[in-house]
Amino acid sequence: MPVHSKRGETLSHSPIRVLMPYARAAKAAGTHVYHLNIGQPDIQTPPEALEAIRNNKETIIPYGPSEGLPGLRERVANYYQSFAGDIAYSDVFVTTGASEAILFALFSCCDEFDEVIIPEPFYANYLGFGHTSSIRIVPIPSSIDTEFQLPNAEKFEELITPNTKAIFLCNPGNPTGCLYSKEELTKLMQIVLKYDLFLIVDEVYREFCYDEVFTSVLSFREMDQHVIVIDSISKVFSSCGARVGFLVTRNKEIQKVVEKYAQLRLCPPYYGQKLAEVCYDHADEYIPQARAEYIRRRKVLYDSLRQIEGVQCYLPKAAFYNMTKLPVKDANDFCKWLLTDFTYEGSTVMLAPGSGFYQHKAYGLDQVRIAYILNEHDLSAAVECLKIALDQYNNRNGHEGNNYFLSEKSPNRVYAPTNDM
Repeated sequence: MPVHSKRGETLSHSPIRVLMPYARAAKAAGTHVYHLNIGQPDIQTPPEALEAIRNNKETIIPYGPSEGLPGLRERVANYYQSFAGDIAYSDVFVTTGASEAILFALFSCCDEFDEVIIPEPFYANYLGFGHTSSIRIVPIPSSIDTEFQLPNAEKFEELITPNTKAIFLCNPGNPTGCLYSKEELTKLMQIVLKYDLFLIVDEVYREFCYDEVFTSVLSFREMDQHVIVIDSISKVFSSCGARVGFLVTRNKEIQKVVEKYAQLRLCPPYYGQKLAEVCYDHADEYIPQARAEYIRRRKVLYDSLRQIEGVQCYLPKAAFYNMTKLPVKDANDFCKWLLTDFTYEGSTVMLAPGSGFYQHKAYGLDQVRIAYILNEHDLSAAVECLKIALDQYNNRNGHEGNNYFLSEKSPNRVYAPTNDM
């Protein structure tokens, strides 16, 4: 029998989806699963966009331009004016989701065995994209104790080698919900310029910033030849399945290369692009309402988590994720157990194990990513379910070594394991 590729053998499963077979089995057995594992909002897609798709009169769906439909590129360029300065129509490439934009960026900036520095924990698929591109991902650690703040620029500089081609950020952050300030970005820009690197920034969550102002790297005009931005309609317009993303750069040489890759896959999805056009037409009224909803959900999750003994969390500044430390030794085992062995009032919770967001799987073993994408009622019920589950999991007969205790002097910090709980 032919042997499959080594590339495929060494590729890791997505921590966001790896437990889906267990979730499907739980549902088939009649259990309700609260999905906090994946950034799939339950907020309605703009109704006007859905109506436009229903009323579409096309009798043939032809190939479109490889760079994307002109009407959508124009809308995106206009949308960027308020936070990125002057963006030309030609600076915008429509992609099949942000995933393809990431691949196009890596393929266009890097050759085989080049290195890309990324703050860790990071969106799990970055590691897979690096693997697919034969690019070495070099993680730079951040900590839950500092709410995953951006490491000092000097820390980035320490990791730069002759093979380093780019620094890659997610701002606002997935899975952390962090937001990098203009001052932090400015310091990092100096490193990028000093070593003549690319700066690739995933800005998909830019519209969901709650306490501080978002700064796009495209607003640093002196960085025009260095900056590439990744974007998508998936989260901001609750349109994940439309599979429409964007790569935006003013670098004309990168544009020429991206165009070649775009031509290889022919064109992005027609209906997704038509939906996106109408989404941008109604962005001014839609986005503030969605942001207000996530602010409420953020508070519900944070307040609820703080009531669970042994949990360490923080109030995210942006996006709709919280990287949370649980009182368990192995969150992978716990997350699977939630789906295979636990129910509370007919329900259970699905979480994304934290180790999948780290290159070294020994890190984040007691962490999970929680996506607050459910309505407030369901979110509260899900966290209550999680609270009961943690108690049962840590007090199973014959189960030892998973309990933690909290210091009364520091209610948010987790200390040494104990079996006294």
